[in-house]
Amino acid sequence: MFTRFAARFALMAACALMTVVPAQAKGTFWQCVTFARQASGVELRGNAWTWWNQAEGRYQRGETPAVGAVMSFQRTARMPMGHVAMVSEVISAREVLLTHANWSRPGAVERDVRAIDVSPNGDWSEVRVWYGPVAGLGTSVYPVNGFIYPGAAPSNDWANVQVASLVLPTLVATN
Repeated sequence: MFTRFAARFALMAACALMTVVPAQAKGTFWQCVTFARQASGVELRGNAWTWWNQAEGRYQRGETPAVGAVMSFQRTARMPMGHVAMVSEVISAREVLLTHANWSRPGAVERDVRAIDVSPNGDWSEVRVWYGPVAGLGTSVYPVNGFIYPGAAPSNDWANVQVASLVLPTLVATN
C-alpha cells in the first residue's frame, strides 16, 4: 500500500514539475547587461561597471531619467560588476520604474520596479531600488553614474523581449 502511494505521489509530483520545468528550460538566465542591451538598444558590451565610460562619445549621458535610458550603477564591494537597468517609466523627478535582470533573483527579470533618487542634490547619484526578497526598497543605497540614452527609441518592444523566457516559475510547496 505504501509503495503504491509513494509511486502515485512521485507520478503526481513529476507531472506537476513537467508544467514548470519546460518554461524554465526554455527560459534564459539573464545577466543585467544582456537584458539591458536587448531591451534598450544601447549596444555596449562587457561588465556593467564599464558601460558609463564606454558610452562616452557614442551615446548621450546625463543625470535626468528618461524612458528607455539605461541607469548605470557604479561598482561597489557588494556589487563588483556594477549593474545596468532600463528606465521603463518616469514617475517624478525623483522616482522611476526600472525593468532589469539579475537583481532580486539570479537570472530573473523584474519589470517596473521602483527606484528612488536619494542623493542629497537630487542628481540621481545615489538610489534605492525595490528588492524582491524584502518586498520593498530596503535600506541599501547604490551609487549611480547616471543615465545612458539610446540614440533613438528602442527598435524592439522591450516590454515583450522574449516574453516566454522572462517568466520564471515559482514552486509552491504543498502539504
